[in-house]
Amino acid sequence: MVHVDVKKLGNIPDGGGWRYVGRHQGEKNRAATQDKSRNVYGNPKLGYAFVHAVIDDHSRVAYTEVHDDETAFTAVAVLRRAVDWFADRGVAIERVLSDNGGAYRSHLWRDTCEALSITPKRTRPYRPQTNGKVERFHRTMADGWAYARCYISEQERRDSLEAWLHQYNQHRPHTACGNQPPFSRLINVPDQYT
Repeated sequence: MVHVDVKKLGNIPDGGGWRYVGRHQGEKNRAATQDKSRNVYGNPKLGYAFVHAVIDDHSRVAYTEVHDDETAFTAVAVLRRAVDWFADRGVAIERVLSDNGGAYRSHLWRDTCEALSITPKRTRPYRPQTNGKVERFHRTMADGWAYARCYISEQERRDSLEAWLHQYNQHRPHTACGNQPPFSRLINVPDQYT
């Protein structure tokens, strides 16, 4: 079983965001950002990054992708790639647990799960703790990657995700895994012991 969810993050303006450079400089960086549409106050609309996360229930191994939307089409594409990614590591996905977001209530999601022989399950409305494994991963991801250091652009943050995810999956101790990295719970991965 895997848990799926989407984390919405504000895009970082060129030059850095206010969390690291301060509110005054952050506003200057935001205003200087080029090629963005403007809101009613004349400020650029930087938009959001949507981090689609898929977490294995047993091992806590994570698969993520960053996209500019959270539509059903995108969620289905992420699920298909996640199924292949996990299969390469010896994990067969049989069930998927999601919240009640629009993408996961869609006919496209239901039909894709059926085509992949995956049973879709949804949490009760307004009960995010039911999907707690992926919610906790989001907090770890925010602390360890998204807001861990000063990024000078959104692209720099997105480019650093792969290295952070490798660190999380293969090197970072996880208390639910007996202080071993999540990848240590996958026992049938090719070339794991060489």
